[in-house]
Amino acid sequence: MAAMPDSHVVQGAASASAPDLSTAWLRVFLDVARFGSFTVAARTLGWTQSAVSRQIASLESALGGAALFDRLPRGVRLTEAGRVLVPHAEAVVERLHGAGRELAALREVSGGQLRVGAFATADAALVPRAIAAFRARHPGVRLTRREGLTPVLLEQLSAGGLDLAVVSTTGRAPLDAYALHHLLDESLYVAVPADHPLADAPSLRLAQLADADWISGSPRPEGTLLDAAVRHGFRPRVAHVVAEWTAKQGYVAAGLGVTLVPALAAESVRSDIVLLPVHDEGAPARAVYAATARGRSLSPAAAAFLGALREAAAKIPT
Repeated sequence: MAAMPDSHVVQGAASASAPDLSTAWLRVFLDVARFGSFTVAARTLGWTQSAVSRQIASLESALGGAALFDRLPRGVRLTEAGRVLVPHAEAVVERLHGAGRELAALREVSGGQLRVGAFATADAALVPRAIAAFRARHPGVRLTRREGLTPVLLEQLSAGGLDLAVVSTTGRAPLDAYALHHLLDESLYVAVPADHPLADAPSLRLAQLADADWISGSPRPEGTLLDAAVRHGFRPRVAHVVAEWTAKQGYVAAGLGVTLVPALAAESVRSDIVLLPVHDEGAPARAVYAATARGRSLSPAAAAFLGALREAAAKIPT
């Protein structure tokens, strides 16, 4: 005789009169109703007939003692109470089956959703490559993406609006409160016009451009990539405040100044400007992480996407 399943209790609505029903009772009830026989239901379940009878008796007792089946000379037939119970039992069992299917899809990364955030430069190459690889492997997962500054992404992560965020150390965001998964240490380039006197240099130090006009997303270097210039002993003269990377490149190409370009964006630079590696004996300009909420379990989908991010990061020239 096969082992009988544990009795998982289905709680009714918040009512003192709602019965506590075992899902095992409901499954046995539906099998008996389907086959019209305790004997056939027992054979299907791999139980004894007496075990099936006890399950039905327990269910009838929990429902106030009303008989659910008329016992006939050959088999059984649903009573009026049994006919009332059938659709409710079917709904409960189907909901449990549905829950099981969804949970299996989460484990197998074949369903569910994944909410990812990233700062703008990471969207140039790193994140799109990771998304493409992830979707090819897990097409059933609904992946959504948001773009934002690192502090905003971290707030959304804390609030539960994101499952994972690609963030950086630019701006000195408070990263200590999060679980950080290192992706890469990013070097910097200076973008100069093609006819700039230093355009043919193999690399340069930022101090060589201390007198240059700079194009930046902020009038102040603090909290931006131009923090690196402050580390090199000078405050850059920001001649033009331009937010978008493509627009910054246009200003450089027109000879209106120079700008810093992180390695993540280096592949998307237009052909009429030149990138020069920044020679920096100190630490890299910034580190890039996949951040998750500390103390919150990493879902299988998030873990799979983290793997795709690491693969993509390995292909970024740093």
